[in-house]
Amino acid sequence: MITEYITSNWELILILLGFAISLISTVFLERKMIVRMYALIVEVLILSILVFAEFRVADNSMYHSIRSVLVAVRYSATPFIVAQIIYTIIHRQRLYVFIPAIIAAVINFISIRTGIVFSVVETGKMVRGPLWLFPYVMVGAYGAYLIILMVKNGSRQTAERMPILFFLLAFMSGLILPFLIGSEYAKLFCSTIAIAVFLYYVFSILMVTKKDPLTGLYNRQAYYADISDDPEDISALVSIDMNGLKAINDTEGHEAGDKALSAVAVCFLRAVRRRQVVYRIGGDEFVIVCRKLPRDEVIELIKRIHQLLDETPYSCSVGYGYSEDGKTPLDILLSDSDKNMYLEKKQYYSRTGNERRR
Repeated sequence: MITEYITSNWELILILLGFAISLISTVFLERKMIVRMYALIVEVLILSILVFAEFRVADNSMYHSIRSVLVAVRYSATPFIVAQIIYTIIHRQRLYVFIPAIIAAVINFISIRTGIVFSVVETGKMVRGPLWLFPYVMVGAYGAYLIILMVKNGSRQTAERMPILFFLLAFMSGLILPFLIGSEYAKLFCSTIAIAVFLYYVFSILMVTKKDPLTGLYNRQAYYADISDDPEDISALVSIDMNGLKAINDTEGHEAGDKALSAVAVCFLRAVRRRQVVYRIGGDEFVIVCRKLPRDEVIELIKRIHQLLDETPYSCSVGYGYSEDGKTPLDILLSDSDKNMYLEKKQYYSRTGNERRR
């Protein structure tokens, strides 16, 4: 029996084992998330064992009572695992996310006696109850909630939407395939979830290497990599330099300076739209790369930045360089952008009377 389980679930075992090993050496994730991912790995493995056991006793009259319990566990574990995914990958999630899964588990176990969701007759065959769609509705609701949270908490950058699309595909398959291939999909569910979560983990690691840890913006390495990709599509570069950061660090401390940088970064992220990507390329230096944008949209972007900054105690100097035909070399674009930015910075210090510190 053990040999048969290993043979039929070898791919899943390899995925989970590789996932667990990779978590040991990672330094990019919080320990809390790592622990939750380990819990998810164990849950998926246990569910796969229970699913295997259920199908081993299926259609065997001697084990119809055991199968009833195993079906209830399978129906209950599926939304619980999706809730665990939400609890693991969405920051600041509370334990209340498990409440609907717990309620579903109670209903599923009540169904062993009442048959409201399913029943297993004495021949070992499972029969649908009046609420047979209930488990699928629960998984669909949790899946939709996860996608909404990922969209809400994620950035507008296309690259960061890829795991959302993959999770959407995984959950859509979980809602559609059972009606196409029947109960056999239960054998595929664990592998589907394991692959989806592992790919999300890999994607997260890749994104961490491209992100500035303080602000969450793309970093200098990502900037140089991205501008080398289809540079002819870049119509404008927007240079941004924070005003007075040195004074904040000197008078209030570097923690206050970090808070200021994080605050202005939020303004930039709120200001950018489609085909506009913001990078932190130095201490208080930022660049926004605009692709295939008319000049008026670049000007509107800068206006939004200043309007959002006006809502904070901080200010930045902003300038841009624009290419009318997309043929202007990037070094010239950046030079023009920096010149305009430094001109605005000079006007800022002249207007405010603040001393510029270096």
